[in-house]
Parts: sequence; structure tokens; C-alpha cells
Amino acid sequence: MGASLSNLTEAGSDGSGGPGLGDIPESCVACVFTYLTPPEICNLARLNRAFRGAASSDSVWEPKLPSTYPQLLSLLPPETVGHGSPLSKKKEIFAFLSRPIPFDEGTKVLWLDRATGGVCLSVSAKGMTITGIEDRRYWSWIPTEESRFQVVAYLQQIWWFEVDGLIKFPFPAGVYSLSFRLHLGRFFKRLGRRLCNYGQTHGWDIKPVRFELSTSDGQQVSRECCLDEPEKDDMGNHKRGCWIDYHVGDFVVTSSDTVELRFSMKQIDCTHSKGGLCVDSISIIPSGLRHGKKSL
Repeated sequence: MGASLSNLTEAGSDGSGGPGLGDIPESCVACVFTYLTPPEICNLARLNRAFRGAASSDSVWEPKLPSTYPQLLSLLPPETVGHGSPLSKKKEIFAFLSRPIPFDEGTKVLWLDRATGGVCLSVSAKGMTITGIEDRRYWSWIPTEESRFQVVAYLQQIWWFEVDGLIKFPFPAGVYSLSFRLHLGRFFKRLGRRLCNYGQTHGWDIKPVRFELSTSDGQQVSRECCLDEPEKDDMGNHKRGCWIDYHVGDFVVTSSDTVELRFSMKQIDCTHSKGGLCVDSISIIPSGLRHGKKSL
């Protein structure tokens, strides 16, 4: 296939051969590109001048951008958009938004999926309301490279566990999944090795945690899940020592209006204490992208 494309590209370049890819009008190439994914377009743009020109056309990249991209750009700090210079081409806007971009004082990150153009959002623990977070007897903040936000909330011990969040965000129409990213045990590095301490990890196998989400248009989802396993099997406890995405549920966006979304996780049965849990963030992604992760 590669050789065939190479031959087609070279044919006709000196006037001695038959027609080649370089003879296809740029407008025709642009029409074909509208049916391809962004990575495919970028790969084909290297073939010749006509393909490079078509790959920069606004008509190619406009359909790849979400319908709410102007609102997305308006959420970002002015100094980050285009690094101080205006983004004049749709291709530049797509490339800019396809990189994770922090906003709202660094508590949120948005990006576009490079293959589909789907809008993704992540909210850090610092962007949520956590019961007792200011009391160092219960909670502490741990710097880490394992979080895109460079810090996670670590729970030593508490009786009333509750984490809540509220966001207003211009999602384009579609179906989205919301997940909490959690970790049982306190992780650290020693001599280059990643280790975990489970000395404070307790209480998560007694009663389940309740996850909930609701939208401003009346959608509601809830589920319950035990974060720890009461007994280990021969392969060990699979819920400890690794980051797990706990899927709360899906919600549907039917228009491009700003969506108000509430989400929470709680275990408020005060008959027992619980601790040894890291809370990193929540993520909201198009439901079709929810694969390839360790999730429950």
C-alpha cells in the first residue's frame, strides 16, 4: 500500500508518467478528508503539496470541532489561548484544544479526543467540596506525578465521608460517562520503586459507597459499590494499590446549552470509620471512549 501511494505520488511529476496523486485538485482532496479522522488527515498531509493544502483547509476541520468550541475557548485564560496570538485557522484550534488545558485556577482540565474530536473534562479533588478537608486529622494533600493535577486528597480516617461537586459546562450534544478516580492505600517511592502503605486502609469493605449524578434537566443516576474486598483470593486484593475509575453513570446532552451537573460519592454510615483512600478527580468523557481503563 505504501509503495503504491509512493508510485502514484511520483507518477506524472516530470510529465512522463500517468496522472498521480499530485494531479488531484485540492478541493477534491479536502472533500475526501472530511470523511477521515484527524490522525489520518495528518498522515496523508505528508504526501504532497495538494494534500498539505487540503489538510489545512477550514472546511476540513470545521466538522471535526465540537459545536461548542467557541464557548470552550471562552472558558480558558486569555494568556493560554494561542499562547498570546489569535488562533485563525480551524486546524490550529483543533490542535490547541486536543492538548489538556487547565482552567478555573487549575482545578479543571479540558481536551478533545484526537481521534473523534469528543469533548473530555476532568475536575480535581481541589475543585470539589470534601467534608473535613481543612482538618489535617482527617485529610492531607499529597503531591504526586500520578495525577494530571499533581496533587491528590488522602483520607487518614473519618466517620462521615462525603465528596460533592457542581459544574456548569458547554458539552455538545451526545452521551457522556462520569467516573471517580480513586486509589486504596497511600503510595510512595523508595529507591525508585513504587510502594503502597495500607496501614490506614479500613472500613471500605463493610458498607458500600454511594455514587450519584444529576443534571439540570432532571436526569438522575446512582449506584453503590464496595471500594475494598472483604477477602483476598489467591491473586491478592485487586482493588488495592492501583488507580481505579469508578463509573457513576451516563447522561445525555440533547442541545448545546450549558449543562449543570451535580455529582457525589458518600459513605455516611457513622457506625464505623474508614480511611486510607486517595481521591484524585472525576472525569467526564464521551461514553464511546470508556474502554481500555481499569474501571468498575
